[in-house]
Amino acid sequence: MRYFGSKDELFVRAAAFELKLPALDKLERTSIGQELLRHFLGVWEGPQANNGIAVLLRSAASNDLSADKMREVFATQVLPAMARVSSRATAGERASLVASQLLGLALCRYVLKIPPIAEMSIEDLVRRVAPTLQRYAVGEQ
Repeated sequence: MRYFGSKDELFVRAAAFELKLPALDKLERTSIGQELLRHFLGVWEGPQANNGIAVLLRSAASNDLSADKMREVFATQVLPAMARVSSRATAGERASLVASQLLGLALCRYVLKIPPIAEMSIEDLVRRVAPTLQRYAVGEQ
């Protein structure tokens, strides 16, 4: 507490948040939304799950350091991935739309645990959410 103010702040300073996004530009263009969502769900609940990301998400709403870390993950990992799959000129816009969808899903499913989204199967989520991610990621209507 003396050095960091809270356990969350100590955690944010000490932890590395590597999303290990798939090489989206190497995927079939029509499957980018689906693969992105499957990867994201794996980060939260699959074999490569990182429970620290939930702490970061919860903290980001009220802790400037956590919010900065979240923006850093966005700028260094999500934005470059979007720049590789479509126009660099619209990469920031597309990446922020992807992030809004995924972070909203994470907040509802893993932090707030809002039913029924918290109980939906991965396949149901992919069927319902991936088309929106696809549209956001590649910038096509």
